Amino acid sequence: MTVFADTWGVHERQFWLRERTPSRPVEFDDARGVWNVYGYPECLQILADPGTYSSDTSRVVPEGRPFREGNLVTMDPPDHHKLRRLVSHAFTPKVIADLEPRIAELTEEMLEEVTDQDRLELVADLAYPLPVTVIAELLGVPSSDRHLFKKWVDALFDRTQEVSLLTSEEERKREMDIGLEKIRHLTDYLGEHAAERRRQPREDLLSKLVQAEVDGERLSDAAVVNFANVLLIAGHITTTMLLGNTVLCLDAHREQAARVRADRSMVPTAIEESLRFLSPFATLARVTTLDVEIGGHAVPADQLLLVWVAAANRDEREFARPHVFDPTRDPNPHLAFGRGIHFCIGAPLARLEGRIALNILLDRFPHLRTDPDHQPTFTPSPNMTGVKTLPLRTHAAA
Repeated sequence: MTVFADTWGVHERQFWLRERTPSRPVEFDDARGVWNVYGYPECLQILADPGTYSSDTSRVVPEGRPFREGNLVTMDPPDHHKLRRLVSHAFTPKVIADLEPRIAELTEEMLEEVTDQDRLELVADLAYPLPVTVIAELLGVPSSDRHLFKKWVDALFDRTQEVSLLTSEEERKREMDIGLEKIRHLTDYLGEHAAERRRQPREDLLSKLVQAEVDGERLSDAAVVNFANVLLIAGHITTTMLLGNTVLCLDAHREQAARVRADRSMVPTAIEESLRFLSPFATLARVTTLDVEIGGHAVPADQLLLVWVAAANRDEREFARPHVFDPTRDPNPHLAFGRGIHFCIGAPLARLEGRIALNILLDRFPHLRTDPDHQPTFTPSPNMTGVKTLPLRTHAAA
């Protein structure tokens, strides 16, 4: 995968994709004024202690406060617990299991359109439309608008800008305004649907959000929109990258791919190894609430930490042969879905979608390979690891 990383222009910040080990598990970046945490035990320490390591980054980056209300990702207890309970019923094991027939139906429909073609583009033809349709149907917004979602979300993540606390307040505000403008179309869209649900509730998750009460009070319009926004974005983008990355890993390791094809019980473990090997959300942000020690470093309070779970997932202190893709790896305690109270609520759904889609792909296309004439491309953001496009040949020679 090292050659691929170089060829496809992986961001220099993602050095572990080139099989390079961090010189230190924790280091302070003088150029940006943030702490980078790369080690597995160090990342685990942070993710397991929300009291010491806050998810509310607006403590040190106040310009981010417009995104905070109703945003599970940036909330701490007890508010986080209260809001998470509002949607937990939509992601119970039974609800997720009951979605299996619909996910299979959608996968078959989408692949039927390309079955007779010599080529397909995995992201455009399946990896994006499948999960975004599922989460849109759960929320109750038209899945037929998915081309709009893609345009808006791509604009949000199609940036190479890195986090820095050393830029001026004016520059940070300018960056935040750019972010707000990029996401405005999506928030306006969700706001219109939320307003309609207040007038005419339906049997969908968005209606439940506008009707829900926390401590006897209804959620504000901003909280509902931010909440729905996170669910819609995180609800599809993780699966999009998970599926694309897994197909990419199997293509690059043909012997392992043959084993997975022959023994479909390996599909779930191949997905888990893909999540470790190419972790979709490479980094998480936390802020210290008091003076702490991380990996032998004294870190003061109110410091921004970038928790590089993608690097931690290649820490040789936790994973034997960390730069080897091994779909039989067991145990595989990767951090791709986070850990602790912020563990991804949609992880079971992403895993189910990945398992169903990958099995159907393998059934329909016994000789599926990457297209040598059209190279895959990666998402440019240093905080994400996933294919942006993945052209495949459907009838390539084995």
